[in-house]
Amino acid sequence: MPVNHTLPATIPPCPNIAIILPAHNEEKTVAATVQAFQQVLPNCEVVVCDNASTDQTAHIARKAGARVIHEPLKGKGNAVRRLLATVNADIYILADADQTYDAQSAPAMIKLLEQAHLDMVTGIRQHTESHSYRTGHIWGNALFNRLFGKLFKTPTQDIFSGYRVFTRRFASILPIQSSGFEIETEMTAIASILKISTGEFPVHYAPRPAGSNSKLRTWSDGFKILKSFFRLFRHFYPAHFYGTVASLTALLSLLLGVPVIIEFMQTGLVPRIPTAILASSLGMIAFVIFTTGIILEALARNRIEQRKLFFLASGYKE
Repeated sequence: MPVNHTLPATIPPCPNIAIILPAHNEEKTVAATVQAFQQVLPNCEVVVCDNASTDQTAHIARKAGARVIHEPLKGKGNAVRRLLATVNADIYILADADQTYDAQSAPAMIKLLEQAHLDMVTGIRQHTESHSYRTGHIWGNALFNRLFGKLFKTPTQDIFSGYRVFTRRFASILPIQSSGFEIETEMTAIASILKISTGEFPVHYAPRPAGSNSKLRTWSDGFKILKSFFRLFRHFYPAHFYGTVASLTALLSLLLGVPVIIEFMQTGLVPRIPTAILASSLGMIAFVIFTTGIILEALARNRIEQRKLFFLASGYKE
């Protein structure tokens, strides 16, 4: 059979790269964001998910040259889920459509992903302008980074960064149960739990243009993110979670029960019967919670191993 010598066999295939941009009411910034990525990655597809917008976001994005899909359920997590279910690529670049992330960093992030054989690279936000990042958000980000490191034993510099480059096989194992801004936390947690190779890359973080407002609500979204931390921790590390609850319940049982036992040993009487009943009940509840945690831990380990196998089986060819 004749061999085609028109192309050298050593040239690797160019990866199919897609820029995916969730957008809710971003008519003032979506066109500039789309065009910025088109300039640095001219051969890549830009897909905007119009996430229940009430303005001209979809029309403007389409006019700027992006493919537009729609997600009626409001929330960034819902938009990202729709994007990953619709767009097929070897490498995904996830960013916000608000002109805050530097598109010029995308090629370097892709290069790091490929050369270091990583499955996700997170853009670590570097903000030089004082008004680009609210003070409360800076402190909150630092606090949540430390908490995440303690819970999941993985240090991270910017868990809430929405600028990420990741592979198809990483996208294939993302459950994305979050509906809102917790999506970044979920992505980082999944990578940590499955011991997936990740990297970080410093990127410039610019302030929003005049007239463009942030959708992030500091307190309400902060509590949602905190809730997602413990939901993920409970789901993937049930022995630790339920073991802690069982220990606290057992401690309360001892605090109530020990005085009753001492009194019984001294007098042979149990005058505080309700306290004795409560203490013994708490002891039994603690045992049941501990046993539940052990059973759920076995199921969680099995789920993690299955997800790892699926991750390895769905790898893209470099």
